[in-house]
Amino acid sequence: MDIVETAKDVLLQEAKGIEALVPRLNQSFINAVQLILASSGRVIVTGMGKSGHIARKVAATLSSTGTPSVFLHPGEAIHGDLGMVTANDVVTAFSNSGETMEILNILPSLKRIGAPIIAVVGNPYSTLAKNAEVILDVAVEKEACPLGLAPTTSTTAALALGDALAVVLLSCHHFTKDQFAVFHPGGALGRKLLLTVAQVMHKEADNPTISADGTVQDALFLMTEKGLGAVSVVDTAGKLIGLVTDGDVRRGLETGANFLQWPLDAMMTKNPRQIRADRLAAEALHIMEKNQPRPITVLPVVDETGQAVGMVHITDLLKQGVV
Repeated sequence: MDIVETAKDVLLQEAKGIEALVPRLNQSFINAVQLILASSGRVIVTGMGKSGHIARKVAATLSSTGTPSVFLHPGEAIHGDLGMVTANDVVTAFSNSGETMEILNILPSLKRIGAPIIAVVGNPYSTLAKNAEVILDVAVEKEACPLGLAPTTSTTAALALGDALAVVLLSCHHFTKDQFAVFHPGGALGRKLLLTVAQVMHKEADNPTISADGTVQDALFLMTEKGLGAVSVVDTAGKLIGLVTDGDVRRGLETGANFLQWPLDAMMTKNPRQIRADRLAAEALHIMEKNQPRPITVLPVVDETGQAVGMVHITDLLKQGVV
């Protein structure tokens, strides 16, 4: 067996299965979308075996993209979990054969409850399909499994159609990045989309600021004390007017002059790059990284009046997972 060629055949066969779905995106798909949009309840997604794994993932994708959804295990459903289904919900059932006994067993109860059914099936003439309000045909020519037994191409096609359904619904709901972040507060996506500069910056006593009439030596002492490698230079009103970094000091010392006694306004970077405290931390990282050819490591933070209220260091962002 050629390992790589076999793997390629699997990928190509599964890709072919997905491509075959494209011409089947017809009125039935539109009906499925409209049925869900018109519902005042949730999408109840169900499936057994490998189709159950796909159904569980589709339910998770729907929920995270603005369409409230929950997975219902058909085996548990007949032992009481059907109580989660109401007439306001839409049931989306995944079954390649359309004859999965565990799903067929709950059809009478679903009909009695009054929840409409979307059947995602490989056989549009199956029992499940005949009892559904909408049929989504995900039939594939053959499985990637050489025995034709293990669900491979069929589950990939079903998953892809589920993703298509979720993304279309996302667009219909005008779902935003901020809403997405609310549903992902604990992960890297949430940190990127929710974390603000104010939450990571060094502020108050930890915010290194110095008056413009100070000397380079004063700035160096303050840098050493605060440990951020930079100080914000402010005017008498506390507004940011410049920035001095440890790199500036090192380059000044190389001149051999009495550099440490220089006034700060003679060597500071005037009108330095800065960021508002209410901006996203991800934006701060972008500002730092795009400063080419030499990325910067610190950003003074200002409020709406220009007051130097904090400083953010690139290591603060990396520790928070804003990458």
